Amino acid sequence: MSELPVRVDVQQRILALRGERVMIDSDLAELYGVEVRVLNQAVKRNAERFPNDFSFVLSKEEKQEVITKCDHLGKLKFSPHLPRVFTEHGAIMAASVLNSPRAVEMSVFIVRAFVRLRQMLLEHKELAERLDELEARIARHDNTLSTLVSTIRQMATLSTNPSRQIGFVTDPQEKKP
Repeated sequence: MSELPVRVDVQQRILALRGERVMIDSDLAELYGVEVRVLNQAVKRNAERFPNDFSFVLSKEEKQEVITKCDHLGKLKFSPHLPRVFTEHGAIMAASVLNSPRAVEMSVFIVRAFVRLRQMLLEHKELAERLDELEARIARHDNTLSTLVSTIRQMATLSTNPSRQIGFVTDPQEKKP
């Protein structure tokens, strides 16, 4: 296996499938420093530790979607096997069944990446709510301002077209004594 830099951006390897945030087996194996075959054998030997909410195999359509969306997974196109994916809990469980120092070390990075992703989604939701509040406030101000402008225009129309003049009118032709 190729040696990964210590600071791997794990978040980029987390995908959204079936409403879950998951990592594909080849990415997880690379992070843990093992071959995909070794990872999947460990999962099969410990199948009771990997229920469907921890790990599942992709369908052909899902595999094709992942290959299309993720450039780094192009090599899967030629694999006859359907890849397995792991949720956050499945990735942690995989580290425990592999039980290598690298797997334990990388599981900490993976957990932190899932947590950061969850926090970003929460912050995004809060930001969206704040923007909605701001838009509503601006809309109220817009309504108030347009009413004010309309009233000012009505008043301006009344003052420029008086129906009668008030006060004394002098004829500019008339001379003063």
